[in-house]
Amino acid sequence: MSIALLWSLVVLLMLVGLAGTVLPVLPGTALIFAGAWLGAWIDGYERVGVYTVVVLGVMAVLAWALDYLAGLMGARRVGASPQALVGAAIGTVAGLLAGFVGVLFMPFVGAAAGEYLARRDEQRAMQVGLATGLGLLLGMVAKVAIAFAMVGLFVVAWLV
Repeated sequence: MSIALLWSLVVLLMLVGLAGTVLPVLPGTALIFAGAWLGAWIDGYERVGVYTVVVLGVMAVLAWALDYLAGLMGARRVGASPQALVGAAIGTVAGLLAGFVGVLFMPFVGAAAGEYLARRDEQRAMQVGLATGLGLLLGMVAKVAIAFAMVGLFVVAWLV
């Protein structure tokens, strides 16, 4: 396989990875990491060393964890019931199957439904649902920031 084709694959992986930070079907930061690792390997880890690849791997894991925990942390912050946390988790999984809009709204719906089933208080259920939604939104913003930081770190390591 030619070097130009391999570098094209690096760029493609990183671009698809950036898109994957907001699209639910694609593992965004994992694809960025794969592209960075391939780029480091192509050059024999001369410009982008093993230490940088490890840092990028840690960043990818951190972004993945934020993606799954952000909504739950938002719900927990307002004192959500265990049923609300389970509802948020179920809503997150259901949202992944429903596309981008589902990812944004299903955890909110799941948390609100779980809280309502636990306490039969509509106002409290809405508070928990909104806190879950805000947590997810903040988690997505953090994930996008980490993804751009990963690409930036790779580019800087390559250029310096």
